[in-house]
Amino acid sequence: MNKLLVLVPDYISHILVKGEYQPRYYNPGEVFDEVHILTTMPDRPDLTALQPTVGRARLFFHALPEDTRMAGRPWRLFDDYLLRRWAEPGIEIAREIGPALIRCHGADWNTYLASRINTVLGVPYVVSLHINPDVNPTRRFLTNPLDRGQRRQNELFEVLERKGLERADLVMPVYTPVVPYLDRMGVTRYEVCYNVLNGDQLRKKESYALGPAFRVLCVGRLFDAKHPDNIVRAVGAIPGAELTIVGDGPAREPLQSLVGELGLTGRVHFLPAVPNNELCAMMPEFDVFAIHSEYWELNKSLLEALLTGLPCVVSRRKGLAVPELVGDFILKVDNTEAAYAEVLTRLRGDAALRESVGRRAYDHAQENWAPEKTEAKFAKIYRDTMKRGLHSAE
Repeated sequence: MNKLLVLVPDYISHILVKGEYQPRYYNPGEVFDEVHILTTMPDRPDLTALQPTVGRARLFFHALPEDTRMAGRPWRLFDDYLLRRWAEPGIEIAREIGPALIRCHGADWNTYLASRINTVLGVPYVVSLHINPDVNPTRRFLTNPLDRGQRRQNELFEVLERKGLERADLVMPVYTPVVPYLDRMGVTRYEVCYNVLNGDQLRKKESYALGPAFRVLCVGRLFDAKHPDNIVRAVGAIPGAELTIVGDGPAREPLQSLVGELGLTGRVHFLPAVPNNELCAMMPEFDVFAIHSEYWELNKSLLEALLTGLPCVVSRRKGLAVPELVGDFILKVDNTEAAYAEVLTRLRGDAALRESVGRRAYDHAQENWAPEKTEAKFAKIYRDTMKRGLHSAE
């Protein structure tokens, strides 16, 4: 029986509530008969709700919460006695399971644990990285490097990330902006592997004719770096336009206040959480997809929109462009009300433009990010890594 151990640093129950999971997320290609998911958070998710993420495989769940007290300690790269002690129960869990492979999502406490399991038991592991933490940090601070608490937190995660990545059989950045971080870390065994998206529900947009309203869709977490306030203002300036915002975050209340101030309550709709199956299925019913993001990333919801053939409008970020988003299959604008309003007005009034941009988006996305291609790539990596077998253990 093929067994996979998946190590994640997430509150899985939170992801379930937001509805972001898709079928076979943790078992692409259904390579494994049994999947054990271990989180480094104190979490107890609903396993019935989680089952679709492993397909037909038997699902088991474990938790080994991170030790947050360590963030306050001074660290050296060679001083990880406390980390080793923390990892010991996870090594015993792995010993009992006997996995053929470990898959890590993100570089955090989970990848450090994978490196210890690999060192002691010889189990190979692969790591997918979904963000460049040097540019868009999640566990580090960039605000005040002179603050001792921030400095020690950063030092701890530098240790966790470096030790977690250095022994990996393969690191799989989900887009090329992650690569400079891997180069800094000295990682040489890596390959860009794009996210596997929901091929069960994504369908091609067939008609570009407008209905009674010009419908714009915006999907993403609502916070400063992805704040869609200028999209709201632009939609408000276009007669007959409506905007649906899918996502939640600290910017939602200010956005709702802005909608009220502009008198757009009936034209801007907020959906804090939509299950991924429903979101993918409803995308082709919209006329345009529009987002603002300062993140140096290839946004998952943007990929989903491109794969359906929706015309997509994306803001130019401050700094380097995302290499995957260079081309005529997407419309780029400055993050201003006027820029969004101008391009949305053109799209609203020109059916041929909507269709040509949408068809280019669909063709480009299918060539580069088709779910069947990306899922098959992960499945091949799993099989090839398992064929190489166990490493030499301690």
